[in-house]
Amino acid sequence: MKSQPVSIRPYSRKPEENGPSENEGLIAFPPGGSPSDAQAILDSLEEGIVAIGLDKKILYMNRAAREILKTRDENPISSDCRKVVNSSECQARCVLAKTVETGEPIRNMEISLVDAFGRRRVLRLNTALLKDSSGKVFGGVEIFHDISQIVALKEELKGRYSFGRIIGRSEKMQEIFDLLPVIAQSKSTVLIEGESGTGKELVAHALHENSSRREGPFVKLNCAALSEGVLESELFGHVRGAFTGAVQSRPGRFELASGGTLFLDEIGEISSSMQVKLLRVLQEEEFERVGGTKTVKVDVRVIAATNRDLKQAMETGEFRKDLYYRLRVIPITLPPLRERQEDLPLLIQSFIDRYNAELGKNIQGLTSEAMKVLLNYHYPGNIRELQNIIEHAALLCNESRIDLRHLPGDLLPAQAQSTFLESAMLEANPVKYLEEELIKMAMAEYGGNVSEVARRLSMGRSTLWRRLKEMKLA
Repeated sequence: MKSQPVSIRPYSRKPEENGPSENEGLIAFPPGGSPSDAQAILDSLEEGIVAIGLDKKILYMNRAAREILKTRDENPISSDCRKVVNSSECQARCVLAKTVETGEPIRNMEISLVDAFGRRRVLRLNTALLKDSSGKVFGGVEIFHDISQIVALKEELKGRYSFGRIIGRSEKMQEIFDLLPVIAQSKSTVLIEGESGTGKELVAHALHENSSRREGPFVKLNCAALSEGVLESELFGHVRGAFTGAVQSRPGRFELASGGTLFLDEIGEISSSMQVKLLRVLQEEEFERVGGTKTVKVDVRVIAATNRDLKQAMETGEFRKDLYYRLRVIPITLPPLRERQEDLPLLIQSFIDRYNAELGKNIQGLTSEAMKVLLNYHYPGNIRELQNIIEHAALLCNESRIDLRHLPGDLLPAQAQSTFLESAMLEANPVKYLEEELIKMAMAEYGGNVSEVARRLSMGRSTLWRRLKEMKLA
């Protein structure tokens, strides 16, 4: 026999019923059943259920909702929902009001609240509209469960597997995490070595933030991006008239970083003459501005970074031995991402959380197929490349999980790309589906620049705008 769906409709006590009823307001029951049947069904659920009218008065709360919210009111029916729920979203914008306005349910939103006993709780929330038999909306329902323990565990793991904004559970990263707090308290010069994209600047920033110099400035300079003359002026500053265009005196990065930390990236790219000048500052903590004669003293901790093999450069005479050993008082070598595969799930989730916040999305994770591709990829660009991949996928994904079709095409093996085309053939309009996916990919690649996307797809701007509106992307 086919089961009957549960109906939900507004309910009021009969005039002859005396005294308050905790069932007053909203009753859910199978056709032919009674309110007590519905109460038993709803009270058996672990999820909290709160029904709220358009006037923001509580219509109904089941047993789990009362326990999760720890309401002191024995009969919260007809109470103001903001007093009972008291969540972070109540202070910003009512989620039910948004559901009523848009007609769209909210799925898996995380909210925080303080219960009647002053304890902070984190809930995962879903919403839906409540309609009477004629289809008229008379309120909304919030369905939630308490994930406070899960969040607390994640925070504990985050503390165990992170230092600053650096994340990792691999043995190599754990060894680095053990050293960083000790290194942070020292003033000694640090040389961070590792391939491009391994997070050298993050390590430098974490050392600064966890040092006694945290209140001082953190100044950074990419040495490879500047010519020798410009680099000298950037590092040491210049006096007025030192060179053509020097219309006024200007402090350099060493002066700006005094009392704090100076991060010199791509240190292996500086010339031999600049190596001599830098060595003097590191040894004597003093220098003269370009074109000046006055000696400037500074108190700066220097953290340098390179993706070159400086030891080999030293042996070939490209890098001074004395500067190499002066910089390498404390060496830190960051492993490439391919050597810390066990860190991938943590890093992926971290980037998903970041882009959820930036893009206003609610991506929960990856499908098993997409995760398999990312776990088997070799990442020549290291963490920076992984971050770009997740950003690309997050822009394209409008679902709860990132799938193969959301990943950059060059990551997918030929078989996966074939599977993508086959999946397109399952759509009602395969050509339209492929066109929309191409538009999404191009929008992500060109940062939403409509002119560039139109040019890349050989499509008129007006046509592209029309497609974007149809796709609700404009």
